[in-house]
Amino acid sequence: MQRTTVLIISDAGAVRLMLSLREICERTRSEEFHVLEELLPAACDKALGSVLPRVFARAAPQVAVLCPSWQAVQQVEAVVRVMCENRCEIPLLLGLEHDGGEDLLTMLNLGVADFVIAPFRAGDVLARLRRLCQPLAGGAAVNEFKRKFGLEQFVGESRALIDAIQQVPKLARCDSGVFITGETGTGKEMFARAIHYLSPRASKPFIPVNCGAIPADLVENELFGHEPGAFTGATTSTRGLIHDADGGTLFLDEIDSMPPSTQVKLLRLLQDRVYRPLGSRKMLQADIRVIAASNADVAEAARSGRFRLDLFYRINVLPLALPPLRERRDDIALLARHFAVRQARELKTPAKEFSPAALQKLACYDWPGNVRELENVIQRAVVLAEHPVVRAEDILLPGASGGAAAGSFKDLKAQMIAHFERTYLQRLLTVHEGNITHAARAANKNRRAFWQLLRKHNLQIPPPALHYERSCLDKMRLR
Repeated sequence: MQRTTVLIISDAGAVRLMLSLREICERTRSEEFHVLEELLPAACDKALGSVLPRVFARAAPQVAVLCPSWQAVQQVEAVVRVMCENRCEIPLLLGLEHDGGEDLLTMLNLGVADFVIAPFRAGDVLARLRRLCQPLAGGAAVNEFKRKFGLEQFVGESRALIDAIQQVPKLARCDSGVFITGETGTGKEMFARAIHYLSPRASKPFIPVNCGAIPADLVENELFGHEPGAFTGATTSTRGLIHDADGGTLFLDEIDSMPPSTQVKLLRLLQDRVYRPLGSRKMLQADIRVIAASNADVAEAARSGRFRLDLFYRINVLPLALPPLRERRDDIALLARHFAVRQARELKTPAKEFSPAALQKLACYDWPGNVRELENVIQRAVVLAEHPVVRAEDILLPGASGGAAAGSFKDLKAQMIAHFERTYLQRLLTVHEGNITHAARAANKNRRAFWQLLRKHNLQIPPPALHYERSCLDKMRLR
């Protein structure tokens, strides 16, 4: 078997990382990796530009591993730039001493293929090296993705949506965990599928699990499986969903609903890539990628003790936040037409258009259920509308009368301004703990005008702050 050449690059401050990676590669029984090492001089662009091209030409590696002691994005960018200038089109893996936090996404944007964080585990390092050395399932997988879960399904042109979509291929080529956050109906599972089907794991299963839909006492059995005699009635062995996802992706939706006992076992799975079925004494290996999602504030749940903090750190390696529909109102008309065409195709009828009043009514609604709610509303309107054009009265929205069209520009503008003022004032009061003087100064308004705004919106002030401010106003009147 032909050995794969791995070039490990580091500077003097990261020799320990380089030695750890070399030991892992040389420990494989099949001796599938041929490891070469290169120590770089002080990390400056001039030194890298003169040294790296010669190193790559001499070594001709299939994959490169960069172990920087600096961990500065600028230095990684310099290495990537030198590689691009010299057409070193080989995948670059980063070996980091610590979690780079927000810099991880920046490094992936620069062109880094993947990363591992010390202490290095053989399973993580070898799995990444093997995948990076193989050509991506690419063409066929991407075409299948476009056909079945394709990019054409991401309907919209707003900046918020485009920013989220552009992260997908970068997250896909990386094998670390992704944590998708967003309100109900924003398409978290859709994005998770996109990441899976654009990744090297595309030919393996994608197993979605809704943790909130499984009874608490059955979650462990569903995930890990069981052996005969594990509990009353367990006469045969059953493989869990982790086994079904072997080689592929396990998508854990509503992970905040997972029971504490299962969280402990999931943490072990993420750390060591091993798990034990119920009633078994044997540990099993798990070659899976875990993508988690939640519509709740899991960080707050972790701080309050309702979710394990160490598990939150494990799943939140690469965060992806999806925007709610009210933050991408420009996409509402596009989505409405998209759903109308799809509904017409299913009903085998001509597609219906929307009147300007109907589109205005859709655009003015806040959509707490997001895209999923919009789809249901459009389906109902298309089915029930008696005319070729869907009118405003055909669109039934919660809290809105069926025949009421959206208001005039002047009325809607006044509503939006009032909503902004109230929200802005509430946030200022929260930030400054009810201190009117500080809040007014931050808003660049005098205190009397700020008080008038508070009265206009009937906002309440905490009693201690209210007493203080009234005493200040009384002193001003006496003057």
